[in-house]
Amino acid sequence: MKPKRKFTVLIEQDEAGYYVATVRSLRGCHTQARTLDTLMKRAREVIALCLGN
Repeated sequence: MKPKRKFTVLIEQDEAGYYVATVRSLRGCHTQARTLDTLMKRAREVIALCLGN
């Protein structure tokens, strides 16, 4: 089992009402969604992709 890592996720809301998540410590790691629940699921997925998991 891999050890868990923690990342700070910056969440902002754009002009259209979408939530945007950015992980500044991982270059190019960002995603967006209409709801915070969906955004957090997508943030976990994109972090895994950026880490190559």
